[in-house]
Amino acid sequence: MKIVFLTALGVGGASIMGAALGFVFKDISKKFSNVVLAFAAGVMLCASVVSLIMPSLEYTNRFPVLVTTIGIICGALCIDFADKFVPHLHKLAGVDENGNFADNQNLTRVLLFVLAIAIHNLPEGIAAGVGFGTGNTTEAITIALGIALQNIPEGMVIISPMLNAGVSKGRTFFAATLAGIVEVFGTLIGYFAVSLSNAILPFALAFAGGTMLYVISRDMIPETHADGSHAVTYSLLVGFIVMLAIGYYLG
Repeated sequence: MKIVFLTALGVGGASIMGAALGFVFKDISKKFSNVVLAFAAGVMLCASVVSLIMPSLEYTNRFPVLVTTIGIICGALCIDFADKFVPHLHKLAGVDENGNFADNQNLTRVLLFVLAIAIHNLPEGIAAGVGFGTGNTTEAITIALGIALQNIPEGMVIISPMLNAGVSKGRTFFAATLAGIVEVFGTLIGYFAVSLSNAILPFALAFAGGTMLYVISRDMIPETHADGSHAVTYSLLVGFIVMLAIGYYLG
């Protein structure tokens, strides 16, 4: 349990670390922001498929494809349901083509933007916690490491829009910290869910993978690839390869 708690703190702490770096590099351009978020998307894509969905197939005794498929769809539907309340991140927040909030006076939009980030952080935390259900601590830590790795650039790029919207530095950092804390709770939720019964482990793994795939395909890839930059595409591939290497050498 101690290692799970420390992992949860590490995953959430990576978001806070990224936010701190966001203050140092607060004039991040939209192009650079897309590149780092594409890298994060590549890491998440690899983690969701290789570390969550494929193990789901392996741990299912009967009807593995069916169980995994249901888990993926349920995970996607869960985030889709959440999106009904906090829709597409940039559209909701009113972010313009330069990555700034179009209406700097509408702080309600800023708060909703942070809420959207927090909701999309939850499945990442759950994925980190569910990984411990396999009993392979090294593999679970690898998943968490990959998620933490992509949390740093993700945490960086949410700072500039809030500062440009007129939110004070203190409140901006507090909001970013809350988004990181969500992942801590998500990790613990995922761990305790699979600890109650190993029977739900295959479904839980696929569910976590499905939530991450949904976020990647609906939010991260469309937002980062909107300008058609080749650098963004290669950044995603690099992120995928980095996570693949981490899983291979540490798994």
